[in-house]
Amino acid sequence: MVQCDGTYDGCFYYAVKTTKIFCRPSCRSKTPKEENVEYFFHIEDALCSNYRPCKRCRPDLLQANYEPTQEVVDQVQQLLESKYDQSWTLEKISNHVGISACHLQRLFKNKTGLSPRQYLNQIRIQRAEQLLLNGEMNNVEICYAVGFREPNQFYAAFRKETGSSPLNFKRSQY
Repeated sequence: MVQCDGTYDGCFYYAVKTTKIFCRPSCRSKTPKEENVEYFFHIEDALCSNYRPCKRCRPDLLQANYEPTQEVVDQVQQLLESKYDQSWTLEKISNHVGISACHLQRLFKNKTGLSPRQYLNQIRIQRAEQLLLNGEMNNVEICYAVGFREPNQFYAAFRKETGSSPLNFKRSQY
């Protein structure tokens, strides 16, 4: 509990007598004084003792480890994957999910290893590769179809992601 060790989540819960709140062992809330702590093996026991679930760690949810930050990352990923062809800025994305742009950038990069822009470019380039192999559109049409606003941006992002130009990529696949 003091070390916020998630390996004990689901094994026991602790409640703070002064606040009437119970938490998971991994909760990042302030460590209470030991004399104010009561331990439970089951959520029902804590609820029957008139404790309410913590809003930070959500011990009342059935999932073993509650990570609200992962929900935000998943939401951003779904948004970018479904609407990759639209114009996205960090501010637009952050407004859509309801957190600040700086926090979103830091959170997304910590969880995925990529910034939202890098993730979006990966999606766009993967889609561009599919369209190039399909062969029905030229490079400029593909550029605009996958959401780039300028061919130069498209060519630079494509080369950075794949290591070759769109034309060389298409030639190497045949």
